[in-house]
Amino acid sequence: MKLHGEIEFTITDRTPEHVLAEMPIRPSILNPYGVVNAGAMLWFADVCATVLAYGKEEFVPGAPGFPLGISLNAIFVGNQKDGVFKTKSTFIKRGRQLSIVRTTITGANDRLIADVTTSHFAAT
Repeated sequence: MKLHGEIEFTITDRTPEHVLAEMPIRPSILNPYGVVNAGAMLWFADVCATVLAYGKEEFVPGAPGFPLGISLNAIFVGNQKDGVFKTKSTFIKRGRQLSIVRTTITGANDRLIADVTTSHFAAT
């Protein structure tokens, strides 16, 4: 069995305090039940949280200070088959070495889809 998926999203706003993004729901990220795969949601949340924790405009491979993910906790409370998911990533703790970020994913009518907390350690 060969499967293919593609995840695409856009960061719509970025400040030192938050990252906002949108991900269109496409057939390539749906599970066999017809709703968004949990892994796609986690990837979306983790990348947004990493962008916030990094705090720099450009990602440079191997650069010191890149925020490596060291833990992830997710609570899924909803899902949907089409439309757009939105995220908002904000700091719970911002540190030089360790940062903790909360990312919420919302769907249609601002309904909560997932609440994700990630911890990031600055690589040296």
